[in-house]
Amino acid sequence: MSLWEIAAVILALAYLLLAMKEKISCWCAAFASTLIYLFLFWDVSLLMESALQVFYLVMAVYGWWQWRHHGDAQQDLKIHRWPLRTHLLVATGVGALTVAFGYLLQTNTNAALPYLDSFTTWGAVITTYMVTRKVLENWIYWIVVDGVSIYLYLDRGLYLTALLFALYVIIVIVGFFQWLAIYRSELLPGDAETVPA
Repeated sequence: MSLWEIAAVILALAYLLLAMKEKISCWCAAFASTLIYLFLFWDVSLLMESALQVFYLVMAVYGWWQWRHHGDAQQDLKIHRWPLRTHLLVATGVGALTVAFGYLLQTNTNAALPYLDSFTTWGAVITTYMVTRKVLENWIYWIVVDGVSIYLYLDRGLYLTALLFALYVIIVIVGFFQWLAIYRSELLPGDAETVPA
């Protein structure tokens, strides 16, 4: 455990707590934490996780912009849901990318846990995009991605980061119910409401 890992964990926790409250400053905390993790993951041979941090840097800027200036209308971006078909397409895509990149890493690099590394990376890519667009089900996706990440980080000796992700699993459950309450409160009379399974 290093001071850099401690700083990254604090900033990552701040990101999630601020995102739960729909505070735009969450993206600043995300950017700073991501920059630190980019180097930490590279140092422990989690190549896909390190590459993911580059994506996170871009998404932190995009998320901030998206939450500040929603491009489709001059109004605040509202929490909304994706249809089941979209979720099935996403799951299929993440599965295919996991197998393809896991195989490439396993046969061409010395990456640690290539398939798990690929799964958490591609799962996080889509889930981060969902957060930037305020898709309600992002929190459910995070439970799966963060749960798998705990094992990944324990294996690499990133114990504080593994603890962070254990806390994430708890926090994302709370975040889901907070966003669900907001989603329900913003429904217009006559809108169909379905509670996610």
